[in-house]
Amino acid sequence: MEELKKPETFEREKENDYIGENLNLVNQNIQKACGIAGRNTSDVTLIAVSKTKPVSMLMEAYKYGCREFGENKVQELTQKYDEMPKDIHWHMIGHLQRNKVKYVVGKVALIHSVDSLKLAEEISREAVKKQTKVSILIEVNIAGEDSKYGVEPVNAEKLVREAALLPGICVKGLMAIAPFVEDPEENRQYFALLKQLSVDIKQKNIDNVNMNVLSMGMTGDYLVAIEEGATYVRVGTGIFGNRQ
Repeated sequence: MEELKKPETFEREKENDYIGENLNLVNQNIQKACGIAGRNTSDVTLIAVSKTKPVSMLMEAYKYGCREFGENKVQELTQKYDEMPKDIHWHMIGHLQRNKVKYVVGKVALIHSVDSLKLAEEISREAVKKQTKVSILIEVNIAGEDSKYGVEPVNAEKLVREAALLPGICVKGLMAIAPFVEDPEENRQYFALLKQLSVDIKQKNIDNVNMNVLSMGMTGDYLVAIEEGATYVRVGTGIFGNRQ
């Protein structure tokens, strides 16, 4: 595997000046990974994970063409949604509590972190109330980590089938957060497992399920994730620098 180019995170004379360069590096890395895997770069969407970052930094990324932003917390997402241009696609990538679903339905392009039927049912109720459709991914705890949310791989198809029956919901695919590792090659096995799981479910031809989206890979391992089939990669530190 070709080594990732490292992002610049030091301060320049102009605040946030490095963001454009980091975005350029990330996009170059995506192109390389697609080349290695024999994929089209158009098949991979970069989500700029902007959690804890101020709107000024997000607007710098916006200036360089970013239109896909991911947030972990509902309050941050809704605040930035109100302040930023309306052609942005917002992604809810963090754990979503049922009592906060009402704040994101109608504002997000995709909820990546649906990990239970109860959460899917709440999203459905809110979607019906607001007369809208909500696209979701089923989150899979692909490495079986106690610290991570998500259904066990063996239960993923069951949750996909149950969620697909709910009004106002469209099941678009799967999401996973791989373990934090020093060597991204260690996560290749988990990305391959998630890809195979999505293929297996897709072959069942379940109504209201297409399995075209595979959200996996972050700053440390998105190159490997792309090689294994990721369609969305979630990059934060590689664009914006370390968390505040």
